[in-house]
Amino acid sequence: MALMPQAEIDVAPSLVTALLAAQAPDLAHLPVRSVGGGWDNTLFRLGEDLVVRLPRRAVADALMVAEQRWLPGLAASVSVPTSAPLRLGRPGSGYPWHWSVSRWIDGVGGLTVPRDRRSAAAVPLARFLAAFQRPAPADAPVSPVGRGGPLVARDAVVRARLASLGDTPGMPGPQLLEVWEASLAAPAWTRAPLWLHGDLHPGNVVLGPDGALAGVVDFGDLCSGDPATDLAAAWLHFDAAGRSAFRAALEALRPTDAPTWTRARGWAVSMGSALAAASDDAPALHALGVGILGAVLEG
Repeated sequence: MALMPQAEIDVAPSLVTALLAAQAPDLAHLPVRSVGGGWDNTLFRLGEDLVVRLPRRAVADALMVAEQRWLPGLAASVSVPTSAPLRLGRPGSGYPWHWSVSRWIDGVGGLTVPRDRRSAAAVPLARFLAAFQRPAPADAPVSPVGRGGPLVARDAVVRARLASLGDTPGMPGPQLLEVWEASLAAPAWTRAPLWLHGDLHPGNVVLGPDGALAGVVDFGDLCSGDPATDLAAAWLHFDAAGRSAFRAALEALRPTDAPTWTRARGWAVSMGSALAAASDDAPALHALGVGILGAVLEG
């Protein structure tokens, strides 16, 4: 059974309070309560307006450091609220990694909203990407797992995942493999690397009560490279109608060539297969992966 990575440290509210008392004493009086987390970080709401993000495993520390260095400046140029850090925490109080305090964004996680009700977020998400994806400097972070890089680097693992999903109802491996191979055949990105969110799936957006985009969060995979990685959001988030609105809005703001959209669909295969094949203990993420692959098959 494929499982999400296990936490290497169990972070308790008392540890969060201790870190705050030592490094942000003006916030230490605020109530702390767990609000879950993901593969790399655990989250604690701090009072009503803030959230504390702490890595739950060692590999996420370098990602947190990169986010602390780059995201505040990048987020200043976008109109959508983000999880850019407001306070930069460092190791201490028995905790070995860097951590951040960010604003709390009211709304619901996109993962909890059915795919056919996310279309209101399509145009705002396209606008966010058009503003965020700008040329990155030479010292911008490179993804340790290949986000933003050439799809061919993912070939072996994606083929293995698709083979493992071959008997899953509604997941026809041969058709998905055709989509994957078409994306591999598309011309590679040869222009300057752009800034990327790196993991722009529905669990990393916040939606308002009408399904509109309220915020973009969790930039732990912040990196530079091929914009197709983030354009995979067309299949990660939306049904056919939302996908059409997303693509039309992005094209109006920043024309994108056909090979980039083909690579984006390939990135959706890569991300969807990862979630479908490695989230047996996280039903919502597993369902997201299956939904992404279904959207890929729609075109």
